[in-house]
Amino acid sequence: MKRILIDTHVLLWWLADDPRLGNEARNLIGAAANSVYISAVTTWEITIKQGIGKVTAPDDLDTIVDQEGFEKLPISLYHGQQAGRLPLLHRDPFDRMLVAQAKAEGLTVMTADRQIACYDVHTLDASR
Repeated sequence: MKRILIDTHVLLWWLADDPRLGNEARNLIGAAANSVYISAVTTWEITIKQGIGKVTAPDDLDTIVDQEGFEKLPISLYHGQQAGRLPLLHRDPFDRMLVAQAKAEGLTVMTADRQIACYDVHTLDASR
C-alpha cells in the first residue's frame, strides 16, 4: 500500500482524464489498496487560479474529492511552520506546503514537477 499526496496538476489531470497523466500514475491513483491524499492547499491553489482564468476545474472540489474516495489533508500549524522552514529551492509556496505535508505525514508526492525532488521527500513521476 502506498500513501500518495497528489500535486495540484495531477488532480486536474486525473479529473480531466488528461493524457499527460501516465498509465502507471493513473493505476496507482485508482488502486483501492493505495491511500490518495488531497491537500487543502491544492483546492486553495485551484480556486485562486480559477478566479484569474488560469485553470478550468469543477466548482465543488470538496464533493468530488469525496466521490473519488480520496483522503482530505488539512493544513496544520505544524505544516505551516515546516513549510516556512524549507529552503527556497522551489518558488511556489503551494508546492512547498505539499513538501512540508508529505514530510510531516510520511507521504509520497506524485508530481511531474522535477523541482519538488530537490527536497528530501519521496516522489512519484506523474507522467509515467
